Amino acid sequence: METIQWSDFEKIELRVGRIIKAEVFPKARKPAYILHVDFGLEFGIKKSSAQITEHYQIESLVGKLVVGVLNFPKKQIGPVQSECLITGFPDENGKVVLCVPDKEVPLGSKLF
Repeated sequence: METIQWSDFEKIELRVGRIIKAEVFPKARKPAYILHVDFGLEFGIKKSSAQITEHYQIESLVGKLVVGVLNFPKKQIGPVQSECLITGFPDENGKVVLCVPDKEVPLGSKLF
């Protein structure tokens, strides 16, 4: 494992957002959803492609708080431009489980 400096960690914009819309991403190579995540007034609504179909149904995603990286470059994924990376952990089968706050916090709050 590479050691980084605290200043390296501070550069990463890990922010909390709320999923306001989730839709099936039919053109994705692997099963995925397109998430529309509200990161508050300062950062606005961002889109992200997320391969989370194993553990989450669309109905359960709307309203959920998530943690996203906002300062990666935008990435074109098929016809969708992903504007942030929604974070998660692999389960025992490598399927993504979302990284989520366990209490309400203001949208756009930075992880520290």
